Order: sequence, then structure tokens, then C-alpha cells
Amino acid sequence: MRKTAVVTGASSGIGAATARRLAAEGFNVVLAARRRDRLDALAKEIAERVPGAAKIAPVTLDVTSQESVDALAEAVNGCHVLVNNAGGALGLDTVATADLDEWRAMYESNVLGLVRVTQALLPKLIESGDGHVVNITSLAGHVPYEGGGGYNAAKFAAYAVNDVLRLELVAEPVRVTEIAPGLVKTEEFSLVRFHGDEEKAAKPYEGVPEPLVADDVADCVAWAVTRPSHVNIDRIDVQPRVQAAPHKLHRE
Repeated sequence: MRKTAVVTGASSGIGAATARRLAAEGFNVVLAARRRDRLDALAKEIAERVPGAAKIAPVTLDVTSQESVDALAEAVNGCHVLVNNAGGALGLDTVATADLDEWRAMYESNVLGLVRVTQALLPKLIESGDGHVVNITSLAGHVPYEGGGGYNAAKFAAYAVNDVLRLELVAEPVRVTEIAPGLVKTEEFSLVRFHGDEEKAAKPYEGVPEPLVADDVADCVAWAVTRPSHVNIDRIDVQPRVQAAPHKLHRE
């Protein structure tokens, strides 16, 4: 029997790469994100790329809406793997100049969204007899850096939720894994952070010879969820070789 994985934020970047990889690993995949047109295109791409692929189901999802999350849970018949990937960063302001609306939006998507989706699908994960929650956080959730206050705070909170969840589920057949990437170059993360300013969005990657790409993180997800069911990978910190910390990069 094929297992089913639900991937949030699946319309681009790490989410899309993870969906492709899990389908290749033999999972049925529920693609969940706000942009349905992108999900439909991705579902078609996966079906063409992986002959005889598992069932790929696009579901429109806004993790900041309880109604939307409830609709996702109702649409999913069963769930073995939940990849909480939806979220992101906004701005690079200091605490003194912080835009609190941006901080609120980051907390809503990165933390409360993660909790909403986990709550909604947890009964199905337990019922599966071999569930797995994978939370995509960030090294920013473990090491603060100047200008990252709002994103640091949100990802530190997501890290805390991840570890509390593992404690609370220790008697249940559900594994909990955190994957904390460093610098990952995707088509949208930095662009969204800087509100579409392409020049600012390019700055974090300038001179970095080989940043991570979305497939590198998807590889970590696939490895964690394909370990034997008695093996829990608590946390994977992954960053490019030229990065020693969120604020320490070698640039050429």
C-alpha cells in the first residue's frame, strides 16, 4: 500500500522539490498551497516525470485560515507524512525599526499555520500507525542574526513547537523531525522577503559559489521519512559548505 504525504507550501521552492522527490520515492502526494494554478501545473509535471507515479492531488490551502485547513483535512482520506513547509521571511529590519505587521504575518504562517495543519491532520497520522511530521524550519531558528529579529522569533517558535510535539507524541506511532536549512537559493524566498525588489533579493547570494538549492532540502526530507519506522531523525541542520552560521558566509 502506498503511503500518503501532504506537503504545504508546495507551489514553489522547497515545497515543490519535496513533492517531486516524495512522488519519486513512491508516495501519494497531496500538494497544498494557495496558488492552485501552480499546483495543477506541478501535478501534471510530476505525472509526466514519474511514469506510473502515485496519485498526485492538488488542494488549495491557506495555512492562516482555519476554514481552509479544515477543508484540507476533510479532503485527505489518510496521511502518513506531513511536511510543514509553508512560511517565509519578510523584511530585514532591526528590532528598533521593525514592522510589526510583518512580524505578525511571519508568526501567523511559520508558527500558527504549522500548528493548525498539524492539529488538523494529527488524528490521521496517528491512525496510519506509522505517521511522520516533518517541520521545515531554518538555522535562523537556532542562531539569531542582525536584521533577522522577526524571522528569528518565528522560526525559534517553530523549533520549540517541533520539540514539544515530539515529547507529547512519544507514546504514539508518530515521528517528528525538524529540518533546519541555511542559505537556500530558490526562485521566490528572497524575492518575497524584499517585496519584489530584485536587486535586494539577489544580495544574500552575491559571491556565494554554491548555495543550497531546493532539491538539497528535499533530499533531507526523503532520507528522514524513508528510515525504518523505529528510527526518528530528530533534526537535520543543512547548509552549504561555505556557510558556517546564518551570518557567516565565505563569498568570492
